[in-house]
Amino acid sequence: MKIKTRFPKLILFFVVLLTALSMLSPLTNVKAAEKTYQIATDITFAPFEFQDTSGEFVGIDMDLVAAIAKDQGFKYEIKPLGFNAAVQALESKQVDAVIAGMSITDERKIKFNFSDPYFDSGIIMAVSESNDDVSSYNDLKGKKVAVKTGTEGASFAESIKDKYGFSIVTFDDSANMYEDVKTGNSVAVFDDYPVLAYGIKQGNGLKSVTDKEAGASYGFAVSKGENAELLEMFNTGLANLKASGEYQKIMDKYLETGSNTAATKDTGFFGLLKESMPSLMTGLKMTLILTVVSLIIATIVGIVFGLMRIAKSKLLSTIAMIYIDIFRGTPLIVQAFFIYFGIPAAFDFRITAFVAGLITLSLNAGAYMAEIVRGGIQSVDKGQMEAARSLGLPYGKAMLKVVLPQAIQLMIPAFINQFVITLKDTSILSIIGINELTQSGKIIIARNLESFQMWIIVGIIYFIVIMILTKVSNVLERRIKNGKA
Repeated sequence: MKIKTRFPKLILFFVVLLTALSMLSPLTNVKAAEKTYQIATDITFAPFEFQDTSGEFVGIDMDLVAAIAKDQGFKYEIKPLGFNAAVQALESKQVDAVIAGMSITDERKIKFNFSDPYFDSGIIMAVSESNDDVSSYNDLKGKKVAVKTGTEGASFAESIKDKYGFSIVTFDDSANMYEDVKTGNSVAVFDDYPVLAYGIKQGNGLKSVTDKEAGASYGFAVSKGENAELLEMFNTGLANLKASGEYQKIMDKYLETGSNTAATKDTGFFGLLKESMPSLMTGLKMTLILTVVSLIIATIVGIVFGLMRIAKSKLLSTIAMIYIDIFRGTPLIVQAFFIYFGIPAAFDFRITAFVAGLITLSLNAGAYMAEIVRGGIQSVDKGQMEAARSLGLPYGKAMLKVVLPQAIQLMIPAFINQFVITLKDTSILSIIGINELTQSGKIIIARNLESFQMWIIVGIIYFIVIMILTKVSNVLERRIKNGKA
């Protein structure tokens, strides 16, 4: 019966641990005088925002923010979340502003306040360089067209699809959208004209076939009724840049001359590997940190809820079952969005993407670990517990000294397997802007547009790491078997 008294302490430890993790992030309102504004963006949207070979965020939007911040004297930090995640982060007040080629629309004005327009956009249609069959909207009947979520291109395609009889395929980033057209899965793409024109200049394998359609203007966005001082500084700084000629210099740098740091000089496999390796190793480091730390926490969580799952107390067993069913029964991506956007929005606080990702992985893996623990304990012969109790050992001590050591031996291979699964699951966290290995690959592709070769490189890195873990698992299994023998 003593083991029951341990559960409240273990649960308390678990709660304290998660609380400590959440405190690692900068929570709520910092005084304006010492505030560093968090500005979200999508760094796969060249020429407005992307990452150069040295790891710096560059592009029209990035240069504008840097110049305006210098002109107005405020500090800021760029959060590379991707467009959809950036908008959700602003809506849930996880960031102070968004600049990501964001069109000013009546729908968005309901939730956000926009700056004065800083760029007038438009839409063009492009097809594969080898496609001579599609040259107008009339040629799209019965075919598929690729668009990117949240863009003017997507809105325009939606507005004319019924008239011209085509269907829409939606992507979260430009590189995959262009690749879909190059491979022939979609026959055309609608995109913002400066983005598509820039990609064509960089050799993305497409060609434009229509004139530019009129589009909306881009603006710098803040939440409705929030950060009015930041919006005012942006507008004032933008006006100053236009008056001094700095604004036009930034535009010419990326739109006229095409001279930028995005092009990759050596597009061969090994040249690409050499250029990309520093960024990929940084992403791999984050992947391993997330995996190792989350699994340490998940092991603690798994042991606690695994023991609760087989406890004689109906209440403890029910609590454990509910937790396990929730985190095993919902997709990891939904859990990540809920923890990063949903909970902070509901309780009005901020949490970093890293901490949100760590909590998500820990709770998700913890649910599977709990089942591993339960299965391991129940696979130990019941006679072991009975023999220990007959010798006078209390239930708790018999579990800790007799049953658990045997169960752990049976659980080790499953633990290693969960390590591999969790390592692969970190790739999903790129959706909330964590710069792990998969996100690093996306960022590099946005710069050099070499998606086929880059995904081969990323896949090889994952394969090597997972094979190492598999070999470790095999060695542990052999040692366990030899120990039993």
